[in-house]
Amino acid sequence: MRSLIKLVITALAAISLASSSLFAAGEVKDGKVSTYLIGAFQDKAAVQTALKGAGFEVLAVHQIDQTGDLTTIVFTCPTLKKLGSKPEKGFASVMRVLVNKADKQISVTNPIYFEKAFLQKSYDEAAVAKVLGKINQAFAGLKDSSDKMEFDDLAGYHFMMGMPYYDDMATVGKGSNDALLAKANAYNGGKNVLFTLDLGAGKTLIGYKIAKKTAGFVKTIGTKNAALLPYTVLIEDGKAKILAAKYYIALSYPSLKMTQFMKIATIPGAIEDDCSKAFK
Repeated sequence: MRSLIKLVITALAAISLASSSLFAAGEVKDGKVSTYLIGAFQDKAAVQTALKGAGFEVLAVHQIDQTGDLTTIVFTCPTLKKLGSKPEKGFASVMRVLVNKADKQISVTNPIYFEKAFLQKSYDEAAVAKVLGKINQAFAGLKDSSDKMEFDDLAGYHFMMGMPYYDDMATVGKGSNDALLAKANAYNGGKNVLFTLDLGAGKTLIGYKIAKKTAGFVKTIGTKNAALLPYTVLIEDGKAKILAAKYYIALSYPSLKMTQFMKIATIPGAIEDDCSKAFK
């Protein structure tokens, strides 16, 4: 009898293990999806080589902190560009890798998580799965982050009552699309514009470097999620818009507590002010 019980337990364990192995890193599991995909540490050069080898285009390499422990590599591909070409969905056109020397790991934004949040009703499951597959191809052995959220909650996400949603973007400049892009490139000698991505029909996504003092908030609430920088600005239909910082920070830090959010209470306003300077 004991041998039969052991046999049954062993069989159940094997079935459980086989079932879990069917899921690749980043996929929806038990209704939840991870915010990031965590991998063994690679330096900036190795990460860029891996991305390009998987068919991605590297747009920018941005050192977030003064010590060089945190660097974000922003990348795209034809599939992401197409997804981001939809009206007010330009933020979905890029993904990011955080090269994290301090924690000796890389952290890749999970396209299923962020595309569901940004694309909402325009979410294309097959297209996003294709991007996730290429990321898993580029970086073998990725694991889900501890940061997660219910997949079905992402499209209508906000931190809490009274806080902004995806659609509650902040307008940081007005004018013709060409004039807004020219202003951004002229401001501070163009040093704040880390990349420009043409999304067609006069629409452009800009990777924007916010002030060092402002960017320091990631050390207050968690450097492991610092891939949200550089901030992005979407120029479309005569407006330069950014995701409301209270939305984007909370989305990028789903485990954030209200007490932690209060420690950076001035940061959302500072981010909007920083981005507005380029369009005055």
